Amino acid sequence: MTKDKLTWRDWSRKPEAWPEVWRGAAEGEALGTNVTVLFYEAAEPGVGPTLHVHPYDEVFVIREGRALFTVGDRKIEAETGDVVLGPANVPHKFHNLGPGRLVTIDIHQSPRWIQTDLVDPDLP
Repeated sequence: MTKDKLTWRDWSRKPEAWPEVWRGAAEGEALGTNVTVLFYEAAEPGVGPTLHVHPYDEVFVIREGRALFTVGDRKIEAETGDVVLGPANVPHKFHNLGPGRLVTIDIHQSPRWIQTDLVDPDLP
C-alpha cells in the first residue's frame, strides 16, 4: 500500500538525532513512484560511502560542504549547490573534503534502493 507522505520516522536512520542529523532513505515504492531519495550526512572529513554501483542513475545534490567524488575513472570536486551524476552501472563513491560537515540529497532513479558494494582499491 502506498502513502501520500512519509514522515521522518518512516525514513530516518537516526530518529534520536532528528532534526539535527538527516540520514536515511525514502524509498519511492512507499509513495508509489519510481524515485528513491537518500539523505546523507558526514560530520568528519574523509568519511563517505565506499565504492559501489547501482543499476540506475543517481543524482547527488550537495546541500552543504565539499566532497570528492570518484565516478568511474574521474575525480570530481563538488561543493554546496553543485549537482553530480553517477550514471547507471558506473562504480562511484564520495567523501567529505571538509572543513565542516557534508550534507547531500541523493536521488536514485528507482522505486527501491539497490546497491552492490565493490572492493575499493583505495582502501587497505
